Amino acid sequence: MVKQIVIEAEEKMKRTVERLKAELLTLRTGRANASLLEGVRVEYYGSMVPLRQAANVAIPEPRIIEIRPWDHSLLPEIEKAILKTDLGMPPTNDGQVIRLMVPSLTEERRKELVKVVRKMTEEFRVAIRNERRDAVETLKKAEKRREISEDDRVSGEQAIQRLTDSYIKKIDETLAAKEHEIAAV
Repeated sequence: MVKQIVIEAEEKMKRTVERLKAELLTLRTGRANASLLEGVRVEYYGSMVPLRQAANVAIPEPRIIEIRPWDHSLLPEIEKAILKTDLGMPPTNDGQVIRLMVPSLTEERRKELVKVVRKMTEEFRVAIRNERRDAVETLKKAEKRREISEDDRVSGEQAIQRLTDSYIKKIDETLAAKEHEIAAV
């Protein structure tokens, strides 16, 4: 039973770190990244679909995103969808491909981004700690119901604390990498 609680806590913590990484990818750091277009939806044969289902998205250069639709008649729709999402990158359409030029970051914008990233990672650290608290409460309830012994509860709490520490460390490493990426652009 203790092992199962620890495994569930680890799964939740792993998903939390993955969500953080996914959210950090959507931040524009001055470097082209296809994930900037994740929220863009386009009307394709009567239904709204993610841009990736209607076009190929490529990064030919560090500051350029190239969007090549499967059907060239979609170019105006894609252009409208990009403008609607307010990415701050005006699309240029040459009749075959839409290109987005990712602007370089100003020093002020870099500082703002670092603050945003730090705030975001702190929220995820809190989420990890909440998952630890929930797992420890589950262990205590199991002990009250006499499903596990006090020794099992204590060893379970220690295992959960080790997991918490390792996932907080992963969040800190992710933060450091993102800060480096922001500073390096």
